[in-house]
Amino acid sequence: MVVLSVPPEVSVILLDIEGTTTPIAFVKDTLFSYIRENIRDYLLTHWGEEECQQDVNLLRKQAEADSHLDGVVPIPSQSEFGADDMERMIQAVVDNVYWQMSLDRKTPALKQLQGHIWRTAFAAGTVKAEFFEDVVPAIRKWRQAGMKVYIYSSGSVEAQKLLFGYSTEGNILELFDGHFDTKIGHKIESESYRRIAASIGCSPNNILFLTDVTREAHAAEEADVHVAVVVRPGNAGLTDDEKSYFNLITSFSELFLPAAS
Repeated sequence: MVVLSVPPEVSVILLDIEGTTTPIAFVKDTLFSYIRENIRDYLLTHWGEEECQQDVNLLRKQAEADSHLDGVVPIPSQSEFGADDMERMIQAVVDNVYWQMSLDRKTPALKQLQGHIWRTAFAAGTVKAEFFEDVVPAIRKWRQAGMKVYIYSSGSVEAQKLLFGYSTEGNILELFDGHFDTKIGHKIESESYRRIAASIGCSPNNILFLTDVTREAHAAEEADVHVAVVVRPGNAGLTDDEKSYFNLITSFSELFLPAAS
């Protein structure tokens, strides 16, 4: 087994979710499929609620900002369609969400609506989050060693809490010291990692970031954050240059924490 020694200055472990703690297949085939199959029914059921209308308004503003992009689906307002034409407005929202998902976009508007739809599924027990088998034991070990553990994902903080609150391992939210999403910055921008360090109250050099995405790893490194790239079944392949450049692990159990001095 490969063993990667964690630098002694590291006191915080920052985790990606998709492809790192959780199989990509679960995210793509279960979570995203649930959105595609249930978004229309969700909107029909919740359309008159304030939260749903806030979600729609955010998507509408995002569509306006995206107006220069090919294929963007605008979301007309009630004044354009008429208050009674709910079906046509819902169809516009559905088409916009499908378009964004087809491009794997990470917009806060999309992630917020997705989180609210998933909330109904998790609360009903329709969906339970899955993790690689090494994840929870390793996190417990890190915390026992005095490490702080945070999540940084493109999914909304609310969606993250659903994953760790409704999982095959039960509710494990108590294992995490906090959560970050793209409101703090995009994951391929180095400044995001500096903001995370400032929010935690540590130096970037005190953080070890685990991710399966090399562009995120490069951004974190530029911010002076320690990085290891996680190689999991179903993840995108790495180039020979990436394999030789980055520290690689296939399991969280391969991280060796130095004894406290």
